[in-house]
Amino acid sequence: MKNILSKAKTGGISTFTAVKDYNIQTERLFISPLTATDIDAMHELHCHEAVAKYNTIGIPKDRQQTSQLLSPILKIMGRRNPTQIAWTIREAMSGEFVGELGIRLAATRFQMGEIYYNLIPTKWGKGYGIESCKALLQFAFNILDLHRIEAGVAVENTRSIRLLEHLGMTQEGRKRKILPLRTGWSDNFMYAILKEEFIPV
Repeated sequence: MKNILSKAKTGGISTFTAVKDYNIQTERLFISPLTATDIDAMHELHCHEAVAKYNTIGIPKDRQQTSQLLSPILKIMGRRNPTQIAWTIREAMSGEFVGELGIRLAATRFQMGEIYYNLIPTKWGKGYGIESCKALLQFAFNILDLHRIEAGVAVENTRSIRLLEHLGMTQEGRKRKILPLRTGWSDNFMYAILKEEFIPV
């Protein structure tokens, strides 16, 4: 898989600036930092029942609510040392919206982050989830200089569990009734991968 990162390694999170310039390109996908112009696409994404099924934020009632949910993330991304970075995923050839990708960063000394992702249901089954998440792991380990990356997943979300295991992540534990889903409280599996375990694309 071809993978192009927008910048060379700068020495870790403490020197990470200009989030808007951190584009990631794979063989089939263009992954660009979230901006206010992406609100309509993000609203459409989170209005899908299948996406909301294992999502703790639920289905937004309107575009304004989606904008309110994204506003704090955009503000964080505008800081010198952001604690969260979000991207949109689009097909490189067509420019069609595919979904979202993101990472929440722990305090610098831990060199750790937690990834998340959501794809439009019509784009499922094409390998886009694995392709984009692998690119994100490579970005996090090589550009952000992270040591450990985690991901949480509802225990019933078998599709996402398969994706995380395909990435080489290890299931490390189970948190009981921690996710407030639309159907009630759900247990959550915790997955993680270390830098030395990651196989570059």
